[in-house]
Amino acid sequence: MADDEIRITPIKHSLDFATILGLVAAFGLVAYAIFIGGSFSSFVDIPAILIVIGGTISATTVCFSLAEMRRTSSVVAKTIFHSVREPAHAAVHVLQLAQMARRHGVLALQDILDSLRHEPFLQKGVAMVVDGVPGDEVETILRRDMIATAQRHSKSANILRRASELAPAMGLIGTLIGLVQMLSNLDDPSTIGPSMAVALLTTFYGAVIANMILVPLAAKLERNSGLEETVNHIYVLGVSSIGRQENPRRLEMLVNSIMPPTSRVRFFD
Repeated sequence: MADDEIRITPIKHSLDFATILGLVAAFGLVAYAIFIGGSFSSFVDIPAILIVIGGTISATTVCFSLAEMRRTSSVVAKTIFHSVREPAHAAVHVLQLAQMARRHGVLALQDILDSLRHEPFLQKGVAMVVDGVPGDEVETILRRDMIATAQRHSKSANILRRASELAPAMGLIGTLIGLVQMLSNLDDPSTIGPSMAVALLTTFYGAVIANMILVPLAAKLERNSGLEETVNHIYVLGVSSIGRQENPRRLEMLVNSIMPPTSRVRFFD
């Protein structure tokens, strides 16, 4: 890039269509199978729903704290509706910032701090550099933030995986409740149908919630966490390099050293 004017690519977040499409397709196929085989109403049972969903949430809350449960809900919402920034795009962005700081001085980055609000981790690092914090100290602070973020994501993934273990168990409990109700009222044929519905649907609900929602979301959260860690690592390298006033070409080599060959950038070619 040889232009005198450095254009900073704006940071934008987009919807994670893979997660949304996968969930919609999975439930759509199940709904279609139910539709062509019978009636939807036969697969809706309020007591079974209360046992599985309410029991799973309650039992999972026992294993963790209320603050951790609230944090997990926000992390899951972010996982569903927002895609993670690609490392190659993050690399180009920090190289643009480094080139701008190289040509116009570090203080010139103060004018673009507001445009980094969608990436608070990068914004924090650039703000510290603009304030004159040494590059090595900036790197130390940001790496501590990275560790704390990874721990929070790991905790949220553990909560989802724990809930995925409890959901089938709650389905089994509901099955036992339905069987007990059925066996205790064999003299009344009218109670056999509702009791069998609870017995079978709780197992169905538990399997669906565990294997179509909780386990995939836990895996997606772990995938996104690893990708975000790579992106944040790139940001740390970039911000600390800017703070040490290093040549942006050296930063390009450092960034490419942590990326797979197919994703490496050639910013100065």
